[in-house]
Parts: sequence; C-alpha cells; structure tokens
Amino acid sequence: MHVTARSLCLVAAIAFSSTSVSSQQIADRIFLGGPIVTMNDEGPSAEAVAVKDGRILAVGSLSDLSAYQGDGTETFDLNGRAMLPGFVDSHGHVVMGGLQALSANLLAPPDGDVVDIASLQSTLSNWAAENAEAVEQVKMIVGFGYDNAQLKELRHPTRQELDMVSQDLPVIIIHQSGHLGVANSKALELAGITATSEAPPGGVIQRDEAGEPNGVLEEYAFFSVLVPMLGNLGEKGLAAFAKAGTELWAKFGYTTGQEGRSSGEIVEVLRKVAAEEGLPIDVVAFPDVLEAREFIRENTSADYENRVRVGGCKLTIDGSPQGFTALRDRPYYNPVGNYAAGYAGYAAITMEQLQDAVNWCYENGFQILVHSNGEGASDMLIAALEEAQIKYGDPGNRPVLIHGQFLREDQVASFKRLGVFPSLFPMHTFYWGDWHRDHTVGPVNADNISPTGWLRERDMMFGTHHDAPVAFPDSMRVLAATVTRRTRSGDILGPHQRVDVMTALKAMTIWPAWQHFEENEKGSIEVGKVADFVILSDDPTTVDPETLAELKVLVTVKGDEVVYEAEEGVREGKVRFSPFSSDPVIAHLFLHAVYQGMKVESPWLTNGVSGGE
Repeated sequence: MHVTARSLCLVAAIAFSSTSVSSQQIADRIFLGGPIVTMNDEGPSAEAVAVKDGRILAVGSLSDLSAYQGDGTETFDLNGRAMLPGFVDSHGHVVMGGLQALSANLLAPPDGDVVDIASLQSTLSNWAAENAEAVEQVKMIVGFGYDNAQLKELRHPTRQELDMVSQDLPVIIIHQSGHLGVANSKALELAGITATSEAPPGGVIQRDEAGEPNGVLEEYAFFSVLVPMLGNLGEKGLAAFAKAGTELWAKFGYTTGQEGRSSGEIVEVLRKVAAEEGLPIDVVAFPDVLEAREFIRENTSADYENRVRVGGCKLTIDGSPQGFTALRDRPYYNPVGNYAAGYAGYAAITMEQLQDAVNWCYENGFQILVHSNGEGASDMLIAALEEAQIKYGDPGNRPVLIHGQFLREDQVASFKRLGVFPSLFPMHTFYWGDWHRDHTVGPVNADNISPTGWLRERDMMFGTHHDAPVAFPDSMRVLAATVTRRTRSGDILGPHQRVDVMTALKAMTIWPAWQHFEENEKGSIEVGKVADFVILSDDPTTVDPETLAELKVLVTVKGDEVVYEAEEGVREGKVRFSPFSSDPVIAHLFLHAVYQGMKVESPWLTNGVSGGE
C-alpha cells in the first residue's frame, strides 16, 4: 500500500466518524483523494467509493463512507488524480490488437515514425535486423500500420520498393485500415498471384501499366493472404496475440474489450488463455455470421466465463473509406490512384447475403454488429433491417452500426427509427480528416463524417471506438477527437458535429455498456456494479478540451484488481504489464504464421471473410 501524508489525513477523516457496522458492510477498499466522475446523472461526482468482493458497495461523501471503514479496509489514495468508470470498448479487435505489439511499427506520427517510403523501408530493415534470429528461422518480414494518406508520396509502396528491403524473403505490409496491404515479389510468388490471376469477388489486385501486379492487394484479394496467415498461426501464436491485445487495452483504461470480428477458433483460444493464465479484462466476441452460425447459436451468452463471452454476430458490407474501398452513393471526390471516372467503391457482399444474415439474426434474437462505412452500404443495411423487422418484428436485439463514416442525415433518422445503436469512429477526424476533406468526400461532406452532432440532435445514444489495430486503442485520443474534431493539420472538421466532454465520456462508458446489454453491471460508478475503474492524470471534465489527448491512463482497475499501472507508478508493488513485447519467441510465432499462410495452394477464398476496419 502506497501511503502518503495526504492519504493518512483522509483515512483519519473517515475513521474519526466511523461507527460499528456488520462485517457484510465493511469495505475491502475505499478509493478517495481525487475527483470521481461517476457517469451517473443522479450523482455525477463523489468524494469516495467503497468496494467489497469486486463490486461497488457505496458511493458518496467521505462522511457517508465512514460507515464502511474497518480495521481491514485498504485505502487507495488517488492523490488528486481523477477516477472514472472503466472504459467499455464499443468496437475493436482485441486479439488482432496483439499484431501492433508483434510486428514492425509502420504507423505515422504521433504513433510511429514512418513519413515516406524511405522511412518505411528503413523501419522494416531495422526491425528485420533487430529480429534477425526469428527472421532467419521463418524467412519472412512483416510490418503493420502504413498509411498511404500520410506518406509524403501520397501513394502505396510498390512490390519493387519492398523488394529493396529483401528480394529473397517474402515481405508483406498491412495498411492501417486492415483492408489492404502490399506484398513484395517473393510474397506474391508464394501466394500464387501472377499477371494472369483474376481478382476474387469483392477484391482488387492493383496492377502496373504492363498489367503486372504492383503488390497492392485490396479487400478479399488481400484477405486471401491474411486469412491463411491467421489460420496457420496456431494456438500458441493466437494465445500470444490474445494476451498482448488484452494487456494493450488495459494500458489505455479499457476494462471491457471487444473481439469485433471473431471466429470459433479465436474464441476457444481466448477461453483457454483466460482459464489457464487469466485475462486482465473482459472480452466480448462477435463471430462472423457468414462463417460461424452454428458456433454463434451454441455459444452466445449474456454470462462471462473467466472474462470471455460470445455476444452475437458480426457482418461486413464494405471496406475502408480512406482506402477508397467503402461503398458510396456517389463518386469519390478526388481519389488518389488509378480509378475510373465515377468510381464509388464496392460492396464486399451481395444484398442477398446481407438480407439472409440479418434475417437469421432477427429470427434467432441475436445481436448483430454491421460494418458499414459508405452511404451506399448504409442504404443496403437500412433496407435489410426494414425487411427483417417487417418479417420478424423487433426481437430486442439492439442492432449496431459499426463505423458509419459517410452518413447522410436521412440515414441517421432511419437508424433511429429502426432502433440501431451507432458505434462511430471519430478518431478518423484526427487521423484521416484532412484526407477525407481533400480526397474521399470533399470539404462539404467531410464536415459530417462520424456525425455525433446529428445523433445528439435526435437524443440518440452512441458509442465511440478506436477499431484497433487500425489505430492504437488510445482512449484519450478517442475522447479528444470526439470533442474537438481537430485534424492532424489543425483544422476543425465539422464544428457542428462536436459534443461536450461528458457526452463523449458517456460514449466510452455507460452507452457502450448498454450496447453490450451490460448497463446494469458496468459503465458508471453506482452501487452494485462491478468495480471497474480507470484513473487518469487529470479530470477530463475540467481541463482545456484541446489538451484531452495529453491525459494519461495511470491505473486500470478490473473488479477491484489493479490490472495495469503506468511505468512511473501510482502505487507500489503491483505487476506492470508490458504490451509492446519484443520477445523473439513471440516474433517467431507471428512470422511463422505469416510465412505458412503465404504458402496456400489456392490464393482465393470462396467465403466472405472480414479483416479489420
């Protein structure tokens, strides 16, 4: 226990007025000494919180909580820092989030150092040199997170430029969106992709002027490489991903994570890791409804087992807006690349597949999370939901729109009418706001990406997400982007779509708890709920909104257990997680999976499979 003069005074204040109470009322721990933001409208702030057996026993003033102080009660001194309910992940890929920790970091600033193709090449080469033993064993180089929108050249690298990293080893880099990537010549050879290869439905093989593959693979053409890679990762490799991902989520204050496009195999690995090693946070998995219906039918539950449960279904309609693969209802504004006049993106599935999946979920009462980025994709989703509700009524399954980057205002009204919970991606305003303004939708429509303002005008709840590994699961960046909508260049994208800090915090706590049917257990600091907390360096409701991204997560508490503590430390003697592992064994597992995945006999998949968003 970390005891300071301040905490001794606070403990004395409680002890002075304490009275004899039954052992059932004695708290295991009392949190005090800093601002407590409860996210409970009936009592938005408190001086102290008492916890017993992992649940909240009492919330109120120091004098109120004196009745819960006993000889064995520990005191957690916030030391002036702010405590909030633990963040609830509205959408992310917690297992694939381990990818960020176990590959070359190709992200642009502020999350990485890649600013042009030369720095991308040097980052890959340096990573390969630092992991030379693993690279030699598996003969593969992999990097994650490049973004052509942030490269000086404003284009994707080519296979020839990756050949400069290595001509003898396969090299594959994954776009930050997770919807496309680039392979060098050796990787294309191992994948069986040649000048005569036809692109699969819902995918694109980009080509040079001579008709040869230039290395860039979109959507299902890319998944034909990525999915076999994951399929060959093996239990140990997936377990490493799961552990690294959940620890990374905890680092940013998330006490409930989401595996937002899962499979039966991934769920079973999560369960095994949770049972044998333990997970620091809860994880809700949503397997792909096109691939895993029987697994969904047999495993969906409202109850966690060792912090893992299956919450329902996931479906993906289209692709990445910044990568020009999202389905719009009009042409892209000024797309960068070899696109025909009037190009508006494309759907990854047919209307028949969409309707069948939605109908199945409504007929069986399962929640469905639907990835829809472009206006055209949302038109498809609205039509499918309307048809399902006519046929089956409202089963109370709280359908969720994932992303909704490009929405018309009439579509927002339709989603409200249909009872859809929007999980939006306001971080796009920071990471790709300038790109959307200049290239994807233009300056007028860019003001309305992730339209949180339109939602609040209609009194709609919503969630905000990071979609990691598309971006780091940086909760403070999510919060800042939702409130300020400031782009990398300093522009404010759609001032009318901004919301206040408390609304933005609700979109990270109590509202996504409702999204997951867990509003009675999580999302606010109230009596009876699970003791899930996050301690920040300052109170987000009182600081200058322009400094929200600078706030730090210092401690994450899950069920009254400290599961993450910042390196500088707020308490002593606790385990500090290190999610950014450079363990060569982990790197070996990951590289081996990639290498094996490239060696599939058939490069194309026949079933719809989604990557990250």
